[in-house]
Parts: sequence; C-alpha cells; structure tokens
Amino acid sequence: MTHVRRAVQRAGERFPGGDPEAGIETWHAFSFSGFYDSDNVRFGPLAACNEEHLAAGAGFAMHPHRDVEIVTWVVEGELTHEDSAGHATVVRPGDLQRLSAGSGVRHSERNESAGPLRFVQMWLTPSDYGGEPSYEVVRGVSESTPYALARADAVLHVRRAGDGGTIALPDAPWVYVHVVRGVVRVEAGGSSEALSAGDAVRVLDAEGVVVGVEVAAELLVWEMHAEPRFG
Repeated sequence: MTHVRRAVQRAGERFPGGDPEAGIETWHAFSFSGFYDSDNVRFGPLAACNEEHLAAGAGFAMHPHRDVEIVTWVVEGELTHEDSAGHATVVRPGDLQRLSAGSGVRHSERNESAGPLRFVQMWLTPSDYGGEPSYEVVRGVSESTPYALARADAVLHVRRAGDGGTIALPDAPWVYVHVVRGVVRVEAGGSSEALSAGDAVRVLDAEGVVVGVEVAAELLVWEMHAEPRFG
C-alpha cells in the first residue's frame, strides 16, 4: 500500500528567496533561512530542495557549512564552485556535484558564464556528524548510475522517459520526486495529479509506485532510508 504525505507541492507554493536585485532568484521547497514553517522542516533526511537561478556574473560568495550533505544538479548553464579544501570546478548540465561539509568547510558558487544558470540544490542531514569534508563531481549521470549518498543512507536517481512512457519509483520509507522538466502524472492520496517543472511529490512507505509520463520528462528522485538526525 502506498501512503502519501503532502502529496504534491506545486512550484508556485515554494517560498521565494535569494536576492533578485543581485541576479539571484531562489525557490525553497522547505523551511529555509528567514522562512520557517513548522510543518515543512524536512522529509526524511532531506532538509532542502532549492531551485536556483543565477544571472551572468551573479553568485554566492564564500560561506560556511557543517554537518550537511549538499548535492547539486545543474539544469542549464555552468556553475563555478570553489571551496576552502582547494577544489575549483565547473559543473555543467548532466553533472552531479556532492559536497560533504563534515566538521566544516567554506565554499562559493558563481555563474561566471555569459548566459543564465539554473540548478537544483538539495541538502540532506548525515547519519553521523563531524569528519573531514569531502567533494566529488560525477560527469554525465544517467539512469543506469544512481548516486548513493552513504552518509545519509540515501540514493539519488535521475529518471528520464519520453512521451507516453512510465517511470518506476524506488520502494523506500521516504521518496521525494522533483520534476526538472516535462509533465508526469502520479497517483497521490487516491487522486491522479499532473506534475510539471518545479513541482514535487513526497511519498511515505512507497511500494510499487509508477509515474506516467505525458510530456518527455526528467525527474530527480530521492530514495531515503535513514531517520533524520537532530542536534
């Protein structure tokens, strides 16, 4: 049986943030920074799913993180990343970036290209705190290469299908689906819901859930098994 919590979150229901005057537009799926909703703090270990739009030359200056797993998926443009551990990388569409903050790290993210930059950034709480920070970029992620985030007992699946296709979701205590592009239809809470770019669905105790694709789609699907850790 499939149970659904807050079945669908529309793109327009996200909390707007960032600094539009500085060329930064952000849409938050969960409580973040100055916005707090006690009923929307996290889903399993997933604590943030931010859609970021950076204009040419815009970005986030060096800032600190600790005890968080940060996974970034570039949709359009080029993301220039630098951190205090000496990594300097350009991340492009189809690349997956992972920064494990561990006991503490500083990093910056900028759009140093002439065109727009769009990316989805997701934060997960690790099962164990502390440790050395680490960094990785996986180039050209496909459906056949799900990305295991061991420190959070989670797996990210990039799922794609054409018009009229189907996408099977993994079975897990928590499954979070973010629509990057296209239109899909999911059974949620006894009703059928169409989801388009920027929409998301959260599924509890997912088992045998299949999503129908109405317009060629790309999905980011988190399969999560760990209880969130606090403090």
